[in-house]
Formats: sequence, structure tokens, C-alpha cells
Amino acid sequence: MNRAMTACIEACENCHRTCLAMAMTHCLTLGGKHVEPVHFRLMQNCAEICQTAANFMLSDSPLHAQVCGVCASVCEACGDSCARIGDMSDCVDACRRCAESCRKMAAGA
Repeated sequence: MNRAMTACIEACENCHRTCLAMAMTHCLTLGGKHVEPVHFRLMQNCAEICQTAANFMLSDSPLHAQVCGVCASVCEACGDSCARIGDMSDCVDACRRCAESCRKMAAGA
């Protein structure tokens, strides 16, 4: 496992924790636009794909690059949604860091 993959795993694990925690605490507490179905599902999907991408890399799967490509797309969409909703900077930052790292991994870094 190289340094880029280790960094990507860490970014994925952080994004998983951040999205899941914010969805289950911050968003559910605030309600309103924070729990609109499209946004809330996207946060859940983001947490799941981040965990899956980390697992693919940790298991040295030859398919990790494809999963990381999907993860980058989902993280980008989730970060954009969280930015539009507002008051979710931790999630926005985690999603954008993960998307960038996963894009590099998908490109063969």
C-alpha cells in the first residue's frame, strides 16, 4: 500500500464518519431543508460509498480504482448539497477532500 492509497483511505474513513454523524445528529436535529429526502439520502449514500471505497483499498481489490471514481462523484455531489443547505462546513470539507483524493486514486495515483 503506497502513501497515496493510505491518504485516500483516511480521507474516505473521515468522510464516512463526518457524513454519517452530521446526518444522524445535526441534520435530524435541525430538520427542515437538512432532512429533505434528496439531501438526506445523498448524505447516507456518501457515507456508504466512502466506507466501501476504503474497504476496497484496504483489501487491495483490483477494482478499487472504479469504486474510487464513483466515490469521488458521490462526494462531490454531497459536498455541493451540503454547501447549498448551509451550516455544514465540516461535511463540505470532508467531502471535497475525499473527492479529490478518490479522483487521484481512480486516475491511477
